[in-house]
Amino acid sequence: MNLGRRTVLTALGSTAALTVSASGARAGSGASSRTPAADALARLLPRHHDQVTFRTLPRPERGSGDAFRVSGSRGRILVEGTTPAVQLTGFHHYLRHHAHAHFSWSGEQTESLPARLPALAAPVTRGANVTHRFAFNDTNDGYTGPYHGWDYWERELDVLALHGFNEVLVHLGADTVYHRTFQEFGYGDAEMRAWIAGPAHQPWWLLQNMSGFGDPVSRKLLDRRAALARKIVRRIRELGMTPVFPGYFGTVPPGFADRNSGAHVVPQGDWVGFTRPDWLDPRDPHFARIAETFYRVQSELLGDTTMYKLDLLHEGGKPGDVPVGEAAKAVEKALRTAHPGAIWNILGWQTNPRRDILDAVDRSKMFIVDGLSDRFPTVTDREEDWAGTPYAFGSIWNFGGHTTMGANTPDWASLYESWRTKENSALDGIALMPEGADNNPAAFALFSDLPWTDGSVELKSWFEQWPTQRYGGHDAHAVAAWDVLRRTAYGTTRADSWSEGHDGLFGARPALDVSSGASWSPGALRYDSEEFARALPELLAVAPGLRHSSAYAYDLMDVTRQTISHRSRVLLPRIKAAYDAEDRVAFEELTGEWFTWLGLLEETVATQPRHLLGRWIADARAWGADDEERDRLEYDAVSLVTVWGPRSGADDGGLHDYANREWAGLVGGLYTLRWWTYFDGLAVALADGTTPRPVDWYALEDGWVRDHPAYSARPSGDVVRIARKVAARL
Repeated sequence: MNLGRRTVLTALGSTAALTVSASGARAGSGASSRTPAADALARLLPRHHDQVTFRTLPRPERGSGDAFRVSGSRGRILVEGTTPAVQLTGFHHYLRHHAHAHFSWSGEQTESLPARLPALAAPVTRGANVTHRFAFNDTNDGYTGPYHGWDYWERELDVLALHGFNEVLVHLGADTVYHRTFQEFGYGDAEMRAWIAGPAHQPWWLLQNMSGFGDPVSRKLLDRRAALARKIVRRIRELGMTPVFPGYFGTVPPGFADRNSGAHVVPQGDWVGFTRPDWLDPRDPHFARIAETFYRVQSELLGDTTMYKLDLLHEGGKPGDVPVGEAAKAVEKALRTAHPGAIWNILGWQTNPRRDILDAVDRSKMFIVDGLSDRFPTVTDREEDWAGTPYAFGSIWNFGGHTTMGANTPDWASLYESWRTKENSALDGIALMPEGADNNPAAFALFSDLPWTDGSVELKSWFEQWPTQRYGGHDAHAVAAWDVLRRTAYGTTRADSWSEGHDGLFGARPALDVSSGASWSPGALRYDSEEFARALPELLAVAPGLRHSSAYAYDLMDVTRQTISHRSRVLLPRIKAAYDAEDRVAFEELTGEWFTWLGLLEETVATQPRHLLGRWIADARAWGADDEERDRLEYDAVSLVTVWGPRSGADDGGLHDYANREWAGLVGGLYTLRWWTYFDGLAVALADGTTPRPVDWYALEDGWVRDHPAYSARPSGDVVRIARKVAARL
């Protein structure tokens, strides 16, 4: 426990703090407006919010000091905490552990709450054991939802606060910052709008991987996104959290040196089939002027913050003849000139941050969010790797937003606490960084608990308690189901050098020997799929009174979906054997079974609103000003989860299906079309004794992306009925 944490835990017993009722004003102040925590609770629990009082504690001079204390009698709950977000974290801890209720980004359970909130037998106190609780991967805005609106973001920020996070990466608005900045350096409005990528692809433009895909963005779109960014940032600040903005590290539009005499620009080559934007040498005098403009424009748009994300030379960036250490010093100087004392946030990924970067900068003002903590067994000493630079224990439990459930939770339980408490540890945070969020609710909750747990998390106990919190009461079948999941999907480790679960083959580009949907995903099962399937009948046996929540419906869908997905890895080798043996009867029977499972998969995922391609499309089209722009934005969104980009990226770069996901519309649309095309070609070849005709998969896929049937944006079907049908076929 650090000094700041001790100080606040002591202060929790003080009566000098400010008290606020969730139903309204500060106690004794006569004010009529609610505080941010009270406002959030009114949104989340409209029937119970007036039973909760919040008390704000002063922050200590040193240390992170974030802590909460919850106490109270029946119907009169007192939550004390250092910020509005921490107060919400404390209340959510009470909900989960004392009221058998909870919120998540994938289902919630509050229906079981009694009319009056239950009392606590004794006060509950928790303090954060690290300063930083960082949320979101750089790719989040692409893979989670590039076209979400305020309703989504308002709830997302509430849920992050409930789970204890205090730093949120915000990419929205960066397009406007670049658009305005470079118009002061020789570029016109239309040129900049053509260079900026569409919203679904913007994360990789900001990482200096690509530009311009998705056709020109409109001025109206930029303005609407900037307005949304301002609302998001305002709410983050109201909750006492820190927005993390992109910083400037040298990306420039094409032809910069032609318009700015003497500029030293380094071409960056290609990134998996895309031409990378050029990099301006940070030692060049032009760099300081651009950086000053960039940070000024950003501050005018969104205000200042204390942490900026700068991923210098990300994923193969080329320094050319520029000394990397000197470049890093110049980047750091520009940041600190604009924002003295600001923290440079950088992703720990592949070989980044390079040692010559770390040796050149003030490491006490750098913070690394480690994307490989639970990925490779060779990662054992980040203090040595990064010369004592403060860092966060991070997890990327999915890539591309794959819908696969599971995580390397044994690594979280064993590594986080041992790394944090070892002598001279530099670990001072967690970093929640799945490439796509809003999935895997058990992983979300467990990872979020790490900074608020004394000692190591005991996984067996945690998973025994989870279904009670998730469904509203104890049930032996629910406990049995989650014990199966603990030992399978949530029982994997980094020993095999993977941090994400295997994806399914129904979403793979067809081949008889295909082993994964995405090019960079596990090529084999990471756990026993037959053992995993035992969770399904246990979930179906949960007492009817505990099945009414959206949490239960989501989990039943997810386990059913993954059980079906595993059938693809069982069936495909049998189909290949039948084809190789030229057994047409067996081939027809097995491929028929393949399409039966595909149909059941489509039915299953259609029951959940966030598993609908139709909703993804509707969200994108809602941002368009006219039909032409709506079509353009739809292509931007749908291409990302299918072909990803042009043929050079999809085929030569291997990006096709990188973001495959088992969604209604994708399963019943593109995935079914591809496998039908493929198996039909094999059947003809078997009948004729010929070689199967080749298929131009990119042409088929891109054609479907541009011209596909309409898909519903509303969920449909009874997940219990469908799950029973699936269980009966196993």
